[in-house]
Amino acid sequence: MQINEVKKIKENIKKVLDLNKAINIEVIDLKDKSTIADYMIIASGTSSRHIQSLSEQVLEIFKNNGIKNPFLEGKSSPEWKLIDGKDIVVHIFHPEKRKFYDLEKMWSELIPKERLFI
Repeated sequence: MQINEVKKIKENIKKVLDLNKAINIEVIDLKDKSTIADYMIIASGTSSRHIQSLSEQVLEIFKNNGIKNPFLEGKSSPEWKLIDGKDIVVHIFHPEKRKFYDLEKMWSELIPKERLFI
């Protein structure tokens, strides 16, 4: 996928997460720094239902943009979802679980991140 298309999808995901009240949305640029994806987006939801709803909306964005078979990890978890859209990986956590895993800290020393404060 072209990088401009990936950027457009990333921005669309940020917008949808913001509009649907996701908390503390962060984007980590992985381009040329990791082979797992071009971007990692991390956000929090306020409840298991909110996390589920946000993950379903992200899946829809991937599908609507031609990403075949985006993968959802954590289907049965009420506290965490990972949506793998190949070039973009999205983590949606319950705030307590997010604090426990602290992915931002793990990546912060390696890669600068862009923040969207809400």
